[in-house]
Order: sequence, then C-alpha cells, then structure tokens
Amino acid sequence: MNFIKKYAFPFVMLAVFEAIAVILWLSLDSIFYLFNFSYIGIAVFFGIFLYVKKYKYARRVTQLLVGLYMLVYLGFIDGENMQIEGFWYYLLTGVFEAATIHYAVAKIFGPLLFGRGWCGYACWTAMVLDFLPYKIPKKPRKKIGWIKYVAFVLSFVFVAALFLFHADGIEKIMFWAFVIGNAAYYAAGIALAFICKDNRAFCKYICPVTVFLKPASYFSLLRIKCDKTKCTLCGKCKKVCPMDVNVTDNSRKRKNGTECILCFECVKKCPNNALQ
Repeated sequence: MNFIKKYAFPFVMLAVFEAIAVILWLSLDSIFYLFNFSYIGIAVFFGIFLYVKKYKYARRVTQLLVGLYMLVYLGFIDGENMQIEGFWYYLLTGVFEAATIHYAVAKIFGPLLFGRGWCGYACWTAMVLDFLPYKIPKKPRKKIGWIKYVAFVLSFVFVAALFLFHADGIEKIMFWAFVIGNAAYYAAGIALAFICKDNRAFCKYICPVTVFLKPASYFSLLRIKCDKTKCTLCGKCKKVCPMDVNVTDNSRKRKNGTECILCFECVKKCPNNALQ
C-alpha cells in the first residue's frame, strides 16, 4: 500500500500521456503519435520515479531524454520545426499535426495540469542552459520581460510574411528557421546567463513560448504549496528557486507564480518539509 501511495504520481503522469497517445493515434490514424507521446510519457515517468527515489539528477534525466528526442530526432532528422515558428506555420496551413499538436498539449492546454513543467523537464533550450554555472540567480531580476512579447509577435510576422508573399520552398525555409533559430536561442541564452549570472535569464526575458504558457499556468492543478504550520520563513526556498517564485505564498497571485518549472529545488532545500 505504501508503494502505491509513494509512486502514484509518476504512474498517473504516465497514464495521462498514454491516454493522449492512444487518442491521437486513433483519431488521426497515425501510429507516430502513439510512439511520440508514449516515449515522452515514459521519460516523464522515469524522471519522477527517480525523483521519488531521491536521485539527485532525476529531472535532468527526463530533460535530456525528451529534449534530445525533440531537437535531434523531430527537428534535425525528421525535419519538423518544433519552435514557435513551426506552430504558426501549421496553424496558417490549417493542419492539426506536429507542432500544433505539440503546442496544444505542452504549452497551451497542458499547463492547466502541470503549469510550466515543460520548461523544467522537456525544453531543449533550457536543457543546455541548465548545464551552465548559475543555477541559482546571482543578481536581482531585471525589468525587461517585455522582450518576449516582441519576440512572440516577430515570430508570427515572419511566418505570416512567408505566406503573404508566397515564398518558394517554404518547408525548406522552415527547416532552416529551426536550425538558425535554435543556434540564436542558444547563443542568446548562454550570453544572458553569464551577463545576468542566471541560467534561466533567457526563459524570463526572451523566450516567446512563455507567452503561451503563462495564462493556463495561472490555473495549474500541480503547484508547490506551503504548509504554514511548518514554515519558519527561513527564506532558503526563495534563494534556490531558479525562477524567483515566492513558494511560501499559496495564492495564485504569488510573485512569479506562473513561472514555477516544478524543479522541486525548493522542496529539497526546505529544512522543515513545509513544501510539497
């Protein structure tokens, strides 16, 4: 009974992804989606299972398994643009597959369940940035978050212009947009990490995908909550949070509340087990 209770969460997440895999497989008549979401579900299950087992790098395991799969296999080998430009491309084409399904599940409706868990466990940009030395922000947060909204609009304008001007070889352009876009993301992310002394500076200030993630994340079912009867306000949880979230406040309006990536660093650091 204790085993079931202890490992219920990873099995629930696996069941959710398997349900998505089967539904998409049957409704779209493509076995690719059965493989795709089953693989991601197994990777997520494995990471959470290792976390429950108190393995130090549990989240990183899932991050690498999912991130490399989406970057290398789906992106470079299969030729799918899984960046935000790919979403706009399929949306304007009127096709519900690849990037549009990915965004619907991971970044538009999925956050109602797991908030910005995508950023913590699957993002191939953050996968690299999290290897950098500034895992805990060393400087105060800057007020330049408006840049991500500019990047969001520009990504749409870029793809819309391709359709408006009837660009030749648009699929090839989208592939190279994925390659060049990723290179630009990594360059900007690494530079910002060292300038701001914060691995997640790119996520906070530039990443256009966060514009999709924010609304649903506000209502996220999975949230870090604080037991006020145990909390001594020592502040250790705030110091280790890579996204500057005030996890001692249980309100949905808590500081940077929609940016929690469920890394559980605060939970591991709390000396009184007040966070869960």
